[in-house]
Amino acid sequence: MMSRQLFISNLFRLSGSLVIFFLLSINVFSAEEAKKIKGPIIITSKILTVDNKAHTALFENSVVARTTDITIYADKMLVYYNKDTGDVTKIEAVGEVKLIKENRIITSKEATYYADGEKVIFTGEPRAIDGENVVTGKKMTYLLNEDHFLVEDSKVFLKEKKVQQ
Repeated sequence: MMSRQLFISNLFRLSGSLVIFFLLSINVFSAEEAKKIKGPIIITSKILTVDNKAHTALFENSVVARTTDITIYADKMLVYYNKDTGDVTKIEAVGEVKLIKENRIITSKEATYYADGEKVIFTGEPRAIDGENVVTGKKMTYLLNEDHFLVEDSKVFLKEKKVQQ
């Protein structure tokens, strides 16, 4: 089982942005689980408010969260963490949310990442674009470890590829 732990190691002011590092603390039990490790998480924003009593960190204005294979953009991102362990438990992103992973782009008005289950739920006109194919729906759940989607009220647009003769 892998656990994500929150460490605020450094806070820098870089060209008007605040940078905070969320490092992954990982127990690896197999080579397959080692493939799932994609940290650290680096989040930048113009404004950061940390509430140690509520165990949250609020990033606002031009928020960008990056791991080695995923980048998420949002207007605001609220990070929840466990008071005892520092493990990130949930991240709520709102306002012009965009997740990019390889050739796939997912946009929505809101998205919530749940550490339990390693999933992201997109709401507010979610739209996934993979190459020239597009999927829309009412609610889109992305299971990160399985690279699998569940879409409610889906509509799929597949662009036919030209066959060369």
